[in-house]
Amino acid sequence: MHKIAIISDTHNLLRPEVLSILEGCEVILHAGDISTPEIYDRLQNIRTIYAVRGNNDRNWAREIPLVRQFELYGLQICMTHIKRNIPKEHNADLVIYGHSHRYSCSRERDTVYLNPGSCGPRRFNQEITMAVLKLFEPDEPGGSDDFYITGSGRKMVVERIDIPHETPAGNTSEQRKRKTNSTQKQNHLTHPFTIT
Repeated sequence: MHKIAIISDTHNLLRPEVLSILEGCEVILHAGDISTPEIYDRLQNIRTIYAVRGNNDRNWAREIPLVRQFELYGLQICMTHIKRNIPKEHNADLVIYGHSHRYSCSRERDTVYLNPGSCGPRRFNQEITMAVLKLFEPDEPGGSDDFYITGSGRKMVVERIDIPHETPAGNTSEQRKRKTNSTQKQNHLTHPFTIT
């Protein structure tokens, strides 16, 4: 099994919880808005990184592509920062994008579309999220049969990871309720997909 960390919109912040997860993965995929070369260098020192340039990645990032299409462990991946830049013609099993800071994972025909959300600074009251992709070998047991298969016959599981955040003192009951719901979501991380 391969574990792949998928992050976006770090905006010059690498949280300790995120770093711990990244260290447990083989590869990091970053969907843009890294913001500084220092963060990019830190990520490179942790694991191999595939990144795309976001709208906040300035001159230092001009060598990083806006759109990247590549194969990783037999999985066809297309990655860009802004959803509208996804190529109309692609053969990807997995399309990754960011920018909105909102987690989203859906399937259209043979492709899973994933926005890992933002694991950088919290914006408004949005959740802080990232994803971990588990990719199994064709003959490797991968748990129950309700989540898997890519076009190449590989089993794939996308885990949403919710990163806890501090809430200010004197928070309202609505804020506490959102925090509780976020914690409950963390306990239900597996999103089943079958790609044929």
